[in-house]
Amino acid sequence: MRVFRINFLNQGKVYEVYAKRVQQGELYGFVELQELLFEDSSSVLVDPSTERLRSEFKGVSRTIIPIHAVIRIDEVEKEGQGKIHDLGDKSNVTMFPTALYSPGRDTDK
Repeated sequence: MRVFRINFLNQGKVYEVYAKRVQQGELYGFVELQELLFEDSSSVLVDPSTERLRSEFKGVSRTIIPIHAVIRIDEVEKEGQGKIHDLGDKSNVTMFPTALYSPGRDTDK
């Protein structure tokens, strides 16, 4: 069985998830993840970030991520524990530049 580890940025945090299928999305510039894998939660120690990740993706059959948010995709031997990491000052990961102008309503009229 092929297993992929995907690291991507989401709202200032680095998400690490495992999936059976990774492919180019139907929308240009997006990566599609299907069949997300989560380790069995029967262990005594429970990582809060893993549980948050599990609840965030509960019921999701596929997720589509913008290509510029993807940090890395690895094919690995077996699934691991998904995590959410904070971006700290010592991190070597930098957020992709965003638009300086965000369109909104024109309040002058």
